[in-house]
Amino acid sequence: MFQGLSAFPLTPLDETGINEKEFIPLIERLVSAGVDSVGVLGSTGNYAYLTRAQRERVLQLAVQAAGRIPVMTSISALRTLDVLHLAEDAQQAGASAVLLSPVSYQPLTDEEVFHLYEQVTSNLSVPLCVYDNPNTTHFRFSDELHGRIANLPNVAAIKIPGVPAGAEAAGLRIRNLRELVPSSVALGISGDPSAAAGLRAGCEVWFSVLGGLLPGTCLQMARLAQAGRGEEAEQISILLEPLWALFRQYGSLRVASAFAQQLGFITEPALPLPLLPLNSSVNEQLAAVLREVAALEGLQD
Repeated sequence: MFQGLSAFPLTPLDETGINEKEFIPLIERLVSAGVDSVGVLGSTGNYAYLTRAQRERVLQLAVQAAGRIPVMTSISALRTLDVLHLAEDAQQAGASAVLLSPVSYQPLTDEEVFHLYEQVTSNLSVPLCVYDNPNTTHFRFSDELHGRIANLPNVAAIKIPGVPAGAEAAGLRIRNLRELVPSSVALGISGDPSAAAGLRAGCEVWFSVLGGLLPGTCLQMARLAQAGRGEEAEQISILLEPLWALFRQYGSLRVASAFAQQLGFITEPALPLPLLPLNSSVNEQLAAVLREVAALEGLQD
């Protein structure tokens, strides 16, 4: 399942709970578009703000709505015990894979992170994707640590942050990591603004926030890049630069939530307190961006 486009949708919610009626159509749109996989309960899916029962329910809904499309879910949590419980829930609910980042309140050492993945993978019957997300976890993987973890059983992919700018630097980044990671473990890019560059540099999969909202556009980018037409994929990314700029300034969750609301996919911001929606001025900027990119997806403004 770790190839092409893995689309990460929002989890529509408010302070009373999950909006299931809005969540299911988000998954159905991705299925209709033909994404290669669906990633629920990622950072944009608000996993960190949900209870164990809520996370299980979201996954159950996603698996049912996705049908033949494989579904990956986050099992990240502060304690290893909770991660193990979430892994069991995920497997029982029919997840095709699990996603794990080393979140922690206390700074973690390399050995603590390795031990986390060692314990979790020994209790899995589905593939695991390592999520390297230093902006959130404040833990920085070395390539050597990635190599150690990638040799554990059931590790099937690594979700890396954005690659350096420039084709040469991006290619070097991926080659250096690939030298230490088995060929059986897929490398995937997660920073949407550098997705085209990451795919051109050799990543097999794009784990995409925007793919959860504009799957057609993101599929086109992924297919072009992996067909050797990287310059065309880069041109689409350049058209999306105003959106990438908002991602960088305000965070992808806030922007994706506002974007989904403007598109009519959700009625309330999918932001648990204390997170607040974008202000009116930024929403106006986003509306202008939406008018520009709607044609790419075939949406009406």
